[in-house]
Amino acid sequence: MSEPATICREVPQLLTSFIDAFVDYSFSGFILPQKPKQTLTSIQTRYTSPDRLIAIGDLHGDLEKSKQSFKLAGLIDDSDRWTGGNTTVVQIGDVLDRGDDEIKILYFLEKLKHEALKSGGLIITMNGNHEIMNVDGDFRYVTPASLNEFRVWTSWFNIGNSMKNLCSGIDNKQNDIYKGVPNVFPGIRKEFHQGFRDRIAALRPNGPISGRFISGNPTILVIGDSVFVHGGLLKNHVEYGLERINNEVRDWVNGLKGRISPGYLRGRDSVVWLRRFSEEKAKNCDCSALEHVLATIPGAKRMIMGHTIQQVGINGVCENKAIRIDVGMSKGCGDGIPEVLEINRNSSELRVLTSNPAFLARKYSNPAIKTDGQKEGLGLLIPRHQPKQIEVKS
Repeated sequence: MSEPATICREVPQLLTSFIDAFVDYSFSGFILPQKPKQTLTSIQTRYTSPDRLIAIGDLHGDLEKSKQSFKLAGLIDDSDRWTGGNTTVVQIGDVLDRGDDEIKILYFLEKLKHEALKSGGLIITMNGNHEIMNVDGDFRYVTPASLNEFRVWTSWFNIGNSMKNLCSGIDNKQNDIYKGVPNVFPGIRKEFHQGFRDRIAALRPNGPISGRFISGNPTILVIGDSVFVHGGLLKNHVEYGLERINNEVRDWVNGLKGRISPGYLRGRDSVVWLRRFSEEKAKNCDCSALEHVLATIPGAKRMIMGHTIQQVGINGVCENKAIRIDVGMSKGCGDGIPEVLEINRNSSELRVLTSNPAFLARKYSNPAIKTDGQKEGLGLLIPRHQPKQIEVKS
């Protein structure tokens, strides 16, 4: 075989390597394998209970806090290698927006997915409202640094495609990824126009980033007796069909369902925007609606949600049937202390793993508080009007 033919044969992997090489995240030279062509197999919606389940809330472009969250649960070592064994991890969405490291986190999570599978573990990333917003072209919460991150990524992507298109015999040659993308954006400062073009091209339906990192995400997930969703579920969502929603969102992200997201992803009562079960004061949560929804999902005991920052940390309301795990950890939206939720198969108790419970106890200390009766050194002081804290472990 001639040298040019050999090079052309290797171009698909070279393309991936060129793109991955730009992401300087200290992964010891790890190159992600080339993603196979997207198939239309159903998004898996239901899983049996694993031995150990870790749930991680909104990350919002903060790579450092993302790594801290995984370390809290003993899932990675100081070199960011998977050490979680057969643990199942659910990241409940909102990797995008508000921070500068969005693509780096996407690659970080993808790398760990491959490593976890080799150890019998599983990492599932979900769609949050900010993933949906970005595929929809809503960039209200992007940072200038994140626009530059997308600009550099698309530059490498286009170089790789130029190489690929020089070779004959390679299927599905890439067209111009900017086709249909505006050149100017009224109301946006001129220096950001190219960043917006790059972000639209990468994240719109059937874009290279959305297709590779978002299209396979479930929007609703049932693991054992826990239901995961970014915002929340109502009766009409369950009646419409959990699997149906997951597969339709996949098809939309893959460019098979038009440009605009489905209606159940938009508005205050949508699955990624709902806050009825996430109000700070427990008395404001719609526990009756929650109980009805859980009763319609066989075996479901609780709903685990992100989306709404919990100033008191991870907590439960409605007799712990609503578990809220967004602690606003990203520097872009609160700079909170990382916490993750742990559920073990052999225990019906939920535990919060936190990096500094003593700090949180001081933070909420005032005359109107009580301890939650935990072991010495592990209890958090929670105001009486606040939701009950789950067991805490440092």
